[in-house]
Amino acid sequence: MTGLKGKTIFITGASRGIGKAIGLMAAGEGANVVIASKTTEPHPRLPGTIFTAAEEMEEAGGKALPCAVDVRFEEQVTEAARQAADQFGGIDILVNNASAISLSGTRETEMKRYDLMNQVNVRGTFLCSKVCMPYLEKSSNPHILNISPPLNLEPRWFAPHLAYTMAKFGMSLCVLGMSAEFSAQGIAVNALWPRTTIATAAVRNLLGGDEVVRRSRKPAIMADAAREIFTRPSREATGNFYIDDEVLAEAGITDLSDYSVEPGSDLMPDFFI
Repeated sequence: MTGLKGKTIFITGASRGIGKAIGLMAAGEGANVVIASKTTEPHPRLPGTIFTAAEEMEEAGGKALPCAVDVRFEEQVTEAARQAADQFGGIDILVNNASAISLSGTRETEMKRYDLMNQVNVRGTFLCSKVCMPYLEKSSNPHILNISPPLNLEPRWFAPHLAYTMAKFGMSLCVLGMSAEFSAQGIAVNALWPRTTIATAAVRNLLGGDEVVRRSRKPAIMADAAREIFTRPSREATGNFYIDDEVLAEAGITDLSDYSVEPGSDLMPDFFI
């Protein structure tokens, strides 16, 4: 398949982290990027807004549409998809990246936190996919990519943080179901997950600070893996639970040292691997 020039990519949670990296990669190839995120004002611990991200993506060579979207609200998602189609003529790729995390045990998990993770991770993914389907059906190579893990049912991934695991696996269940449901329409639905922790603000703030970041890879590895998936024929590449380094290896990229925050460091494996 050809590259991403002229394609329209709708990315949730694209104001920072992995979502932003995917947007910058696509913009660098001349894509139109819809930044569907709720951050309109700077956060003291999480830098970046939909507007600063849009500026960076346009500087990278693409077109950007910042949309204030909380994926929990259907009317906001619907309006953002409509604006994307009006401005760019359609939607070719949806990236369900927005996610909430709380690594707490059952007794320690407040129900409002449980509800948030399910509303953002599972319901948000289902909603964005449902809303974007009519636009994706009209694309020549439509893809949905969920940033979610392979369905690893080992109890060790459930016991420490059951609520979070259920919410992330809900995103992966969408891949399992939708890839089969929409195969006749030629809409690819896949998951992508990193082998290692990724150097994002969330990792720094929630998973161990600068030490974990030092042992992580840069978000660019997920962006480059996503590109490889987006450019595959949608009727052939669907229903997969991809791992970033495996995707790159299939493309002939095996030297991943440039992706390390600190080359030569002992990389930290991500959850569910």
